[in-house]
Amino acid sequence: MSDAITFAVILPAAGRSTRFAADTNKLLQPLDGRPVIARAAAAFLCRHDVVQLVIPTFNPDPIREALGPLAADTRIEFCPGGDCRAASVQNALARVAPAVPWVAVHDAARPLISRPLIDRTLAAAVAHGAAVAALPVTLTVKQADGPLPALVGKTVPRHQLWAVQTPQIMSRRDLADAFARCPIPLSQITDDTQLLELLGLPVMLIPGEERNIKITTLQDMFLANILILEPQSR
Repeated sequence: MSDAITFAVILPAAGRSTRFAADTNKLLQPLDGRPVIARAAAAFLCRHDVVQLVIPTFNPDPIREALGPLAADTRIEFCPGGDCRAASVQNALARVAPAVPWVAVHDAARPLISRPLIDRTLAAAVAHGAAVAALPVTLTVKQADGPLPALVGKTVPRHQLWAVQTPQIMSRRDLADAFARCPIPLSQITDDTQLLELLGLPVMLIPGEERNIKITTLQDMFLANILILEPQSR
């Protein structure tokens, strides 16, 4: 990857952690002695090709405190969160300098992201226009209407199904255009590259990493504490 290629990072942090624990912000929880969001941010701030890191949030003070010494990095800025994830990303994108060619959106709740995965995603984005890390779906998936219990409609073939992770990296210009031309409400956008797909723009899937988990529940935090102590090559 050429040193001339630079990118900005959007780290959405406006979620309410409703599935984690009552009145607990999962991003502020310690993971091997360091807050989750600090680990996620550090994975990008250690890179010389990252020129901005924008954090959309409703309450920046606890996030700033959780970042610790990283908060002094002049590449970090905060912006208001939106009423859904896509709206938060849109708010952050408005803060990205027009001269920055590429934007990475990464879940602040994925603290175990590795440098090689960032490298691979960036390289694929530059080659194809947009890229996202993904893992094959290993469970059988059945389609049914309504909440359970419900009658099965059909079993969905899983060989063409992929569970996406982050980072998702794309052209800043394409993402801005996709927001401007989005044909559905932003509340219906569940994935950042979905915006590009709606315009017919190509998105490349690349192999993700099993350890790049998203912390959603207390069980996920338990698993992350185990993974962080394991050698990354395993």
